[in-house]
Amino acid sequence: MIAQHGKDQAGSSDDSLFTERYLLSTRPVIRALAVSTLCMPLAKKLLGSKARAVKATLFNKNAKSNWIVPPHQDVTIAVEKRIDIKGFGPWTEKCGVVNVQPPVSILQQMLAFRVHLDDCDAENGALKVWPGSHGYGRLRDDGIANWIQNHDPEIFPVPRGGCMIMRPLLIHASSKAINPSNRRVVHIEYAVTNLPGGLRWLDELA
Repeated sequence: MIAQHGKDQAGSSDDSLFTERYLLSTRPVIRALAVSTLCMPLAKKLLGSKARAVKATLFNKNAKSNWIVPPHQDVTIAVEKRIDIKGFGPWTEKCGVVNVQPPVSILQQMLAFRVHLDDCDAENGALKVWPGSHGYGRLRDDGIANWIQNHDPEIFPVPRGGCMIMRPLLIHASSKAINPSNRRVVHIEYAVTNLPGGLRWLDELA
């Protein structure tokens, strides 16, 4: 069962009525998936031998929670507690967890594995991405607007059991589903960087 969490309500500034966050420490099945032979060897091949999972989220876009995700980059990480360090900020809280924008160099050494539990196509919210945009660092709102105005997006349908791998800085979006049905995605983030100054990833798996 996908639970309802606080401010995660359709029409709010958050993603969804049906979202579960920070699952590496709370859901053994998600933790097992993150370190499985399906994901971890590929993460290490792409990022290096120090790659490990640092965050997992479950999204379910469906008829009761059919939201729009505007074009954006994923620019925050979840940490155990706030420690003010140069280059980190601004700081926010999501579902009671401290989030921060790290230096771009950390984001550039991360990958997200989007494991699909249902078929996902253009009619039920497949991800739309702007290829190559991750190579231009962290963009301001006007930079993102300029990019999508001057470059064509691609839509990536993924079958049930498939996995889409993306860089967090890739500009991506998702439309409302035309034919809404369950579109469950386990979004697992991998990193190689040790955080400085006592900062610790919230859900780091060795």
